[in-house]
Amino acid sequence: MVEHLAIQRRRREGVTDFRSRKKAITSHSPLLVVRVSNKNVSSQFVVPKVKGDEVLSSAHSKQLAKLGWAGSLKSTPACYLLGLLAGKKAQSKGVKEAVLYNGLVPFINGSRIAAFVKGVVDSGVNMSVDKEVFPSDERLTGKAISDFATELAKEDKEKYKARFSALIKGGFKPEDYPAQFEKTKAAIAAGAKK
Repeated sequence: MVEHLAIQRRRREGVTDFRSRKKAITSHSPLLVVRVSNKNVSSQFVVPKVKGDEVLSSAHSKQLAKLGWAGSLKSTPACYLLGLLAGKKAQSKGVKEAVLYNGLVPFINGSRIAAFVKGVVDSGVNMSVDKEVFPSDERLTGKAISDFATELAKEDKEKYKARFSALIKGGFKPEDYPAQFEKTKAAIAAGAKK
């Protein structure tokens, strides 16, 4: 009776999409859960259990900073790189395939979650996902941000400073995203070889 009341409460509060969860659980594969907050991105590969999900591996965008990433921790390039890192970590724990379970968060074409999933797939974890939803390479590598920042800096210096103030304050120029992306991607690959 208590469990039934808890289920009704979670449904009423809009916390859990039970149809989506049932579909993910019946796949008998580990679930990939991705959360994007105002400042960071986190993920877990979990196996559903009756008494609670068992976490196989997890990754947090702050781990990218430890690899030299200086850009935004929740940008599309950061999400891709974190997906790549999360996939490598999951493989080291024996995960070969996974199903995306995002609950009530929509999986939108070209979204940051789609970029994260692309990173996981590129790491070698098998996921059944339509590749049409993945962002373009320009967005994944940060070239789109770099081009926009370069153009904005030419047109309006004040708007440029306002738009990228947090990055500039941290000592990072948005024009450097592609180089930063390649450097961090290489660090992730090097870490996977160890």
